[in-house]
Amino acid sequence: MSQTADMQRIEDLRKQLNYHNYRYYVLDDPEISDAEYDRMMRELIELETQYPHLVTIDSPTQRVGHTPSSGFSTVQHQIPLYSLSNAFDQEELQAFVNRVQRSIGQDVEFVCELKIDGLAVSLTYQAGVFVQGLTRGDGQTGEDITHNLRTVRSLPLRLNEPVDINVRGEVYMPKASFQRLNAEREAAGESLFANPRNAAAGSIRQLDPRVAASRNLDIFIYGIGAAEALDLNKHDACLKKLSELGFKVNPSYQVCRTAEEIWDFIQDWTSKRASLPYDIDGIVIKVNDLNLQNQLGYTAKSPRWAIAYKFPAEQVVTKVLDIQVQVGRTGALTPLAILEPVFVAGSQVSRATLHNEDIVKAKDVRIGDYVLVQKAGDIIPEIVEALVERRDGSEIPFVMPQHCPVCEQPTKRLPGEAVTRCVNGQCPAQQLEGLVHFASRNAMDIAGLGPAVVEQLVQANLVKTPADLYKLTFDDLVQLERFGKKSAENLLAAIEQSKRRSLANLIFALGIRLVGVEVARELAMNFKTMERLQQASIEDLMEIDTIGEKIAASIVDYFSSPANLQLINELVAVGVNMEMSQESQAELILDGLTFVVTGKLESYSRKEMEDLLRSLGANVTGSVNKNTDYLIAGEKAGSKLTRAQELNITILNEEEFRRFLAERGVNID
Repeated sequence: MSQTADMQRIEDLRKQLNYHNYRYYVLDDPEISDAEYDRMMRELIELETQYPHLVTIDSPTQRVGHTPSSGFSTVQHQIPLYSLSNAFDQEELQAFVNRVQRSIGQDVEFVCELKIDGLAVSLTYQAGVFVQGLTRGDGQTGEDITHNLRTVRSLPLRLNEPVDINVRGEVYMPKASFQRLNAEREAAGESLFANPRNAAAGSIRQLDPRVAASRNLDIFIYGIGAAEALDLNKHDACLKKLSELGFKVNPSYQVCRTAEEIWDFIQDWTSKRASLPYDIDGIVIKVNDLNLQNQLGYTAKSPRWAIAYKFPAEQVVTKVLDIQVQVGRTGALTPLAILEPVFVAGSQVSRATLHNEDIVKAKDVRIGDYVLVQKAGDIIPEIVEALVERRDGSEIPFVMPQHCPVCEQPTKRLPGEAVTRCVNGQCPAQQLEGLVHFASRNAMDIAGLGPAVVEQLVQANLVKTPADLYKLTFDDLVQLERFGKKSAENLLAAIEQSKRRSLANLIFALGIRLVGVEVARELAMNFKTMERLQQASIEDLMEIDTIGEKIAASIVDYFSSPANLQLINELVAVGVNMEMSQESQAELILDGLTFVVTGKLESYSRKEMEDLLRSLGANVTGSVNKNTDYLIAGEKAGSKLTRAQELNITILNEEEFRRFLAERGVNID
């Protein structure tokens, strides 16, 4: 056979194998025997071995690599992956529907989907070929798990159309595969996975893709993050299109028009969930119209156009052995129930937070009580109620201590607050927790500075405040237990490197009450320097959409403290970055502007243009509406161009966009 004929045979085999892979793993409707499939695969492997230069990344032979990875790199998401707000009952669900309809001013269609209990991922295809897969991570960045995702047989390596598209999905482990995996691990004397979700997450993060391949993982695709040349206006149309492209889409979704229809869908699947071959932990409800989704927008953490209804949690009975009090980084005293260990929703539970004094009193939980325990959202252990009828008189009521259990200074509960606090800023517990938070991944990300090392430093009286970290010396560290020359050098290098972290990282690291990662990012983008943030009033802060009065007051209160101002001055003195770099500020020249890209561009692919816009701070959406500021249009722009003209939106071609940026000091030529 000639090389030309071999090349054609390779292409034919790939098409046939991809087709039969889709029939088997996506449609569950195979047309050929396993033996015939294996015969074609062996033939393709032989031909690709003969012609290694013809091997492509989307070939069926490339699903399982043979070289273990040395680790997972972190990659910025093309479009952020937001988490969903939760509803736990019909009343909260009705409140969500009311909010949406009140904001829109009309009745709204919703799509209800099964909430697969697995690992959220983001997949990118270029010209229809799978090129990258990321974990959700913190929503802004995720870990690159491309090689392991290739092992998921229901994930297409090449789509039915050569589109550029980013999609979102959920990797999961079927119940049968989970039971088989745990049986194998038990026989081998290995620890068992707690539940299919943990097993899926652990499998997809294996460094050796052959291990992931052996775990029989599956995936459902549930949404489009960004797409080239797909002009879709509704979410249910997106699901249909995803299926046409070759993705495995869960068929059990429904368009609903009222809260009653949504509730009926939820009740139906609450009763049927156990019959499914995979775990679901709730129902996701989304506004169907994509233009309305854009109109509703996002909070700092989640979309306003979607919510997750969580199924009622599994409940078990156990005994409260003790109630201890923990002191957090803000001085909050939190009662913690120490429980007789019990198995709940897939894992053993031995403690549960009681949050604050009012909750302990309202639930009347006492030391020695038998209690009903569940996992809120199937994750966080909580006490539902005390079983009063089982008391024998030996139970001891809980009393919040009037003195901090760590520093023994008086505690205080401010009017209107549910939390009792230790108000001693020098409390060792607060210092310890504050230092751990300062060094954490989303803060200053100081590798090697975990809770155990922080505790060592505090106990050795080497560190009290974050500024003290930057004064540590090699001699300080090598005197500590388990600290050798190399570990001391590595920690000092990590601390030095953290000085260059972004302003957003630093703001979050300070541990200001109510200021999370997203709010810290917004503060950095809006104020640009720590000095300007320190001087901001409540009114200044509330001009940011995601910041309300409580968060604004907390920020102003933080910067009114002499101790906090002293800490910042000390951080300045040791060289910690206090402002956005000129490069970073230049990157945000389009902050607050919304762009849509359409048509075929000459110098950029649509993805490249959208990446450029986002790097400059712009909000990039897939559809044109009244909130769109600019449309960048290439050839064959189609309906989006027509819509922009109808709405009098500014339209730019590539050359006009270059001049637009040049006028703002950015040259992209």
